[in-house]
Amino acid sequence: MRFLLGGYTPDMDGRASGIGMLVAGEPDSSLAGGPLSFQGTVAEADSPSWVAAHPSLDVVYAAIEKTGAVQAYRRTGEASFTAFGDAVNAGEATCHVAVAPDGSSLIASCWGDGRVVHIDVDSAGTPRASALGAAAADPYAGFEERVSRAHSARFLPDGRIATADLGFDLIRFWRGSRDGLVLDHEVVLPRGSGPRHMVLHPSGHLHVVTEYSCEVFTLAEGRDGRWAVIGGTPLGGLPGDAAAELARSRDGEYLYAGLRGSNTIAVLRVRDGGDRTEAVALVDSGVNWPRHHLVVRDTLLVGGQLSDEVVSLSLDIRTGVPGRPRHRVEAPSVTCLLPVSAA
Repeated sequence: MRFLLGGYTPDMDGRASGIGMLVAGEPDSSLAGGPLSFQGTVAEADSPSWVAAHPSLDVVYAAIEKTGAVQAYRRTGEASFTAFGDAVNAGEATCHVAVAPDGSSLIASCWGDGRVVHIDVDSAGTPRASALGAAAADPYAGFEERVSRAHSARFLPDGRIATADLGFDLIRFWRGSRDGLVLDHEVVLPRGSGPRHMVLHPSGHLHVVTEYSCEVFTLAEGRDGRWAVIGGTPLGGLPGDAAAELARSRDGEYLYAGLRGSNTIAVLRVRDGGDRTEAVALVDSGVNWPRHHLVVRDTLLVGGQLSDEVVSLSLDIRTGVPGRPRHRVEAPSVTCLLPVSAA
């Protein structure tokens, strides 16, 4: 199975030279449990820290973090992609790109200045005009001066978009419009929790991992269409840990959260139809600074940003708990893994 790797380049103290490619097991297989092989750089880019795919075209979009832009890349071969169209300026430290299910738009999240940017995409996959969403206000204003830090977005089944503001402890819900984004409502998380990434559960619940407090909060949608927090579970780990990615098993029974610092993976089990989560295990990630990970059937792939590698962990089908690293490969300054189909 093939994966594109986002990574930091020297402009952000990394060792990557652009978007890389990883092969796990057989290249054209749907499984990823076999030996790992880093195939090198498939597209030169400056710190493409997040990479997201168009749903129907051989096109991917990268958050060019240092310059604060989004760039499109078109596949030109089995292991090559070429930039096309102009880079779209988004905001300071653009760190995440989400693609609409129909491919008609992107949402860029900017960690540096909190900007949430709607970007139109044409039928060829080219990013076009952009529109800025309303700026966030700190719900805890008066305690201390803080900075808005948008960190990720998630398209929801009803067409709305959820975005996480790590700096202001907000999950914001938006509706699309001809002018870009209209704020629908906001959900406030505990002060200092730092919501980072989100996973939509098959039940319809939204699970949110918090970077600072190292928890997973569960949000549910009410009959009035407004979302609310219905529970939360600590991840464990050590003081000083910073949570990173949140992923779920294919059936949604388990959640996996990465903890940088202790370099562990926290395993949570989803109970009561998505309403509740409970801690199951805390295991060694096998890497230094587990920035990103994803589940591929019975395998958990983990990217170690500071150890410059990717490892694969086998998942116990009975307990959902990852075992020790089965395979590993050197890969520079990994920040994101994205499955891609064969050319």
